[in-house]
Amino acid sequence: MDLSNILSITGKSGLFKLISRNQTNFVVESLEDQHRFPAFSHDGIATLDNIAIFTEEGEVSLQSVFQAIFRKYDGKKVDMPKDNKAFKTFFEEVLPEYDHERVYVSNIKKVILWYNILVDHQLVDLEEEKNNEEETPKTNE
Repeated sequence: MDLSNILSITGKSGLFKLISRNQTNFVVESLEDQHRFPAFSHDGIATLDNIAIFTEEGEVSLQSVFQAIFRKYDGKKVDMPKDNKAFKTFFEEVLPEYDHERVYVSNIKKVILWYNILVDHQLVDLEEEKNNEEETPKTNE
């Protein structure tokens, strides 16, 4: 799973695919309606591969969280929980060691929303995780 070209833009719902970039802006495409538009660095753009979830012992990449959800739900979409307690229970099942004080319900909602969008576009898989595990010893040497 390659999340390096999938973007989150502050103030805009959903996820966006990076189409191109130049010195002043990015051209992005909404994954939901394929609408293209320019986005600027001051818009608060983050690639999903640079986002991590706080845990009691450090951080876990968003990719790993998506893969954990993918395994738990057999690659299917997740229904949005009804209340805050249900969101927290869901996340405890997926990532038991998440930091309860620094990961808010709004963060969990985004993770579920983003996961569902990625599943709709068949962008979640388990293959990259295996490749990363094999490559890790090579980069440490």
